[in-house]
Amino acid sequence: MSQLLLPRLTNRQWATALVIAFADFCSAVCISLQAPFYPAEAERKGATASQYGFVFGCYELTVFLTSPLFGKYLAKLIPKFMLNGGLVVTGVCSILFGVLDKVNDTTAFIGLSFAVRVIEALGSAAFLTAAFAIVAAEFPNSIATTFACLETFFGLGLIVGPTLGGFLFQVGGYMLPFSVLGVLLIAAALFTYAVLPSTDHCDPPPTGGILRILRIPSILLASFTVFSASTSIGFLSATLEPHLRQFDLMPVTMGLMFVIEGGIYAVTAPLWGYLCDRKVQPKIITLMGALFIVFGFLLIGPAPFIPLETSLNLAITGLVIMGFGVGAELVSGFISALQEATFHGFPNNLSTYGLVSGLWTSTFALGAFVGPSIAGILFDHVGFRYSTLFVITTNALLVVLVVFFLCCQRRLSPGILAVPEQYQTANYSTLVGEDYATGEERNNSKTNRDKMVSSLKDGIANPEWVTSEHSI
Repeated sequence: MSQLLLPRLTNRQWATALVIAFADFCSAVCISLQAPFYPAEAERKGATASQYGFVFGCYELTVFLTSPLFGKYLAKLIPKFMLNGGLVVTGVCSILFGVLDKVNDTTAFIGLSFAVRVIEALGSAAFLTAAFAIVAAEFPNSIATTFACLETFFGLGLIVGPTLGGFLFQVGGYMLPFSVLGVLLIAAALFTYAVLPSTDHCDPPPTGGILRILRIPSILLASFTVFSASTSIGFLSATLEPHLRQFDLMPVTMGLMFVIEGGIYAVTAPLWGYLCDRKVQPKIITLMGALFIVFGFLLIGPAPFIPLETSLNLAITGLVIMGFGVGAELVSGFISALQEATFHGFPNNLSTYGLVSGLWTSTFALGAFVGPSIAGILFDHVGFRYSTLFVITTNALLVVLVVFFLCCQRRLSPGILAVPEQYQTANYSTLVGEDYATGEERNNSKTNRDKMVSSLKDGIANPEWVTSEHSI
């Protein structure tokens, strides 16, 4: 199975994949660690669901605001430096967050929680943006597959985070989970410094930057795809524990409930990536993901118009279905944005990869901010079952938009809204050394670029996915 999904990698690519996977894992743990116990701890100090929902959300709001800046100046700041520096900052802030239980005043507790999470988010934005850009540059012939396989480790982090957090909280109290995570992140920075090869490319930033890329409708659709997935994740991070509190679950068991969605996401992400790279255009994967999330949230509550009582088995079933949808939307959103950017005139280099990865990280963070923030407000006023209509409506809107784009692709000239992956590849590496490309590839790079341009022109008239679609 691994041979089917993963291409043959050089030693340098294996080193890159290893450290990015570790960084992805630590990032997800950082996001999900406190979900099983922080809401209850905040409530003991007098905070409301709206207040601690914004504590979850401010982390992502900061990532949303700063990721495009990190992406724009990625080449100048050097990806490896951004990766290491971000991990260190995030680790130190995690340790500081662990001492906040000593603060008893409600206002001070919430205020300090905001401050530490904002600084922690700056570090997270830096290393996530650098990580995704390096993946795009180092694996140009299998971006979706490699990205999805590495995102498996993000899903594993979503699994381990709540479970580890609940277990350590039960064993050693509030401080222990954050101390362990902080040490893990700092260790990840040292590991990255030792293993990740150096970089030497310094591409000029694309003209127009983030404003130019956001004028492309298909990239806006890809961004909304990522936003919808992260909104779903963030919504549950703030409200799933209060919703399931009626079943009197132990902290470890509650942590396992957060494992379900992340586990399905981790298992299925490589499959979604393989399909995007080889079989299906990304918008079809997006459509499937949105439908999965809609059906999942119909069951988790369940939705108020479904005449069923809340049950643990029904919630578990909904979380499983939702996990399939999250993986589909996140993977298809990244590869679609990257394809559309290069097709619409952005250079196929590190600066563009940084711009797209910054946009992906930013829109993911926006959704992860909106999700828990809106969830906390809705939970306080209308309860969990009615509040799920927010996520259901968001993903239902995504379904409508994807269908609209797919209909446009049949009416307009083929290639305007989507381009097959094979027309987007280029021989480009951010790493120093000669073992990334073969000698023949290096000697014939100009010929390969000319062939790619010719293929692009031919693809506008008759892209392969359109041919295969009509043959069904």
